[in-house]
Amino acid sequence: MLTAISFVWNATRGNRCTPWRSEYLKWRMETYSGMKADDIGPRQFWGFLWKEKWQLMSFLKWTDEMQQHVHPAEKRQQR
Repeated sequence: MLTAISFVWNATRGNRCTPWRSEYLKWRMETYSGMKADDIGPRQFWGFLWKEKWQLMSFLKWTDEMQQHVHPAEKRQQR
């Protein structure tokens, strides 16, 4: 869970109160869904988030698993 929060925190750097302005998140949404990054506003951002919530949770779980492979010592320290 901490890795998911860390990912979101880093992905929204500079736009934490307005994540739909994050160039990184807009790029990710564009490559995943085909939506044009320039057309993404608050309504499209939250609609996409709601529509793809289970896929996004799966992605965040995957990032946590990959993080544990990259830094296995951190996993042992958390126990």
